[in-house]
Amino acid sequence: MLARLKGKWAYLAIAAALLALLILVPFDWFLGRYTTLMIFIGIYTVVTVGLCLLMGYTGQVSLGQAAFFGIGAYISAILSKTYGVNPWLAMLIAAVMTGAFAYIIGYPIFRLKGNYLAMATLGLGLIMWILFRELSHFTGGPDGMSGIPYLSVGGFIFDTPFRRYFLVWAFCLVILLISQNIVKSRTGRALRAIHGSEAASESIGINVDQFKVKILVLSAVYASIAGSLFVHHLRFVSPQPFDFLASVKLVVMAVIGGLASIWGAIFGAGATRILSDEILLRFGQWDIVIYGLILVVVMVFMPEGLFVRLKELFERLRLRYRQRGAQP
Repeated sequence: MLARLKGKWAYLAIAAALLALLILVPFDWFLGRYTTLMIFIGIYTVVTVGLCLLMGYTGQVSLGQAAFFGIGAYISAILSKTYGVNPWLAMLIAAVMTGAFAYIIGYPIFRLKGNYLAMATLGLGLIMWILFRELSHFTGGPDGMSGIPYLSVGGFIFDTPFRRYFLVWAFCLVILLISQNIVKSRTGRALRAIHGSEAASESIGINVDQFKVKILVLSAVYASIAGSLFVHHLRFVSPQPFDFLASVKLVVMAVIGGLASIWGAIFGAGATRILSDEILLRFGQWDIVIYGLILVVVMVFMPEGLFVRLKELFERLRLRYRQRGAQP
């Protein structure tokens, strides 16, 4: 046990440093001006984790994850704003309804393979975006909905970015830990087997269709939770954050972080949000082209993801350092 911990001391030290950094970020005397950016990174990390489970571990292409993100956001917003439902209850109902919707469409949609599956999920995303725009009586149409209430616990209201920061990242870290446990469990091994070969997986008794639908439901629930946090943070929702470009961005986040890397989701979401908020604003409508180029470059030169490549580089340097230390 002691030897195992000693072998991982570097990773434990890095994890402790990153956790301390995460706690200190929202304070004004440190990096408080980036609090809002970090809130969005946390929200998009939750969506990206679900996409990594679906694409990276199960091998199912999805270009419509923004649909589940939007469904959770709109259900939570409509219930809490229009019908006066407690925001936490609205968030729970949104997650259940989004998961149920994913379950209903899961079996028929997974009859498709490869490019056909990708086109079907893309079509799903476009259909939901159109519904968000056209069902204006409920959604507010293109103009959106405002005045969505904040989340609160008793008399404690998450009405400042400082408070919402810790709320969002509490959800984010819990979901990351749950997902990490899933991929290390028997379920994770079954998912990797499905990714490798569905026929071989079926031959050893794995219910492939059931596992694929379960992961779709889980990823949809993650996206719904992120959508609810999104609207209760902004207190506003419109169709624009859930369009085709949003789905492309989510795939870019997953690819940059590493499709088969749970913790890489933070890296991918962070890199993409920084690109969106700090760099690509000046390029206007060209951002979709730039995201496409990033996707191609990463998939060609670093198919395992930039985060995984950096992790491998760190491991090589650590091994080289240990070898030098062992030399007389």
